[in-house]
Amino acid sequence: MSKNVRCNLGYFYVEIFYELFKIGFGFVEVGTITPVPQTGNPKPRIFRLEEDKGLINRLGFNNIGLLAATQNITKKIDLKRKQKLGVNIGPNKESKDRVRDYIDCLRKVDELADYIAINISSPNTPNLREFENTKIDDLLREIELNKLSKKPIFVKISPDLENKQIASIIESILKFNLDGLILTNTTTTRDSRLKSKFGTQEGGLSGLPLSELSNQKLSFAYSITNGAIPIIGVGGVFSGKDVYEKMKLGANLVQLYTSMVYEGPGLIKNINNEIEMLMNDDGIKNLSEIIGIKRKA
Repeated sequence: MSKNVRCNLGYFYVEIFYELFKIGFGFVEVGTITPVPQTGNPKPRIFRLEEDKGLINRLGFNNIGLLAATQNITKKIDLKRKQKLGVNIGPNKESKDRVRDYIDCLRKVDELADYIAINISSPNTPNLREFENTKIDDLLREIELNKLSKKPIFVKISPDLENKQIASIIESILKFNLDGLILTNTTTTRDSRLKSKFGTQEGGLSGLPLSELSNQKLSFAYSITNGAIPIIGVGGVFSGKDVYEKMKLGANLVQLYTSMVYEGPGLIKNINNEIEMLMNDDGIKNLSEIIGIKRKA
């Protein structure tokens, strides 16, 4: 069951992904990686909303850059591994040509990644989310022209989009022969039910407060694609039941992050055990049997 659960930890220095494989993750995504190193936004830039089981971050793609990141992957990678490695790419904050940044990263990581995630939805890089609107076709056209192989390419989008915007992005993904969606990134919206004193901090909100919104967007996206492209579901995953729910709404694979901060590395074993229990209770032999069943009902 662990092949359906992934973590996007180990990112900024691209050093610990192999250790995450060892504790039960079926796949790990590193990044976001940009062409040249950048320090990100000023600290403090991560806030624990402990009462809400959430996080707010305004990191700003802090990372060691494309060259060092790919060198680290090369040192660590095991070509015989069963688990999959995703690489998440994005542009530098001060870049004059952000489309070129994506292409440079795409071409460099192609031989190392099992799949590539195009991050167009971080709220912490100014104007990045323009790629979700007027610039989406320009970017995806260039990606289609410059991809080196048939490695799957996923587009990671925001939970703050209107449904019609999500439908438009899906149309573009299909038009330019890309492979799938990651739903969703963090949200800039704030629920009045947040209890933490850090709830008003600027940045992207993740964890349990994101769960309902991300599931709504996941369900809508599946209603449009009807399984035509794979969807990776992320947002508020703390349990095997959460994984199960996202798959029922249409996710082929599931990612988590914030729950690792709160629960630690033992979380993945607990999730896998709970998934197995749920499958036994439902008489399910393969998780693919439940994908999208809530939309099909």
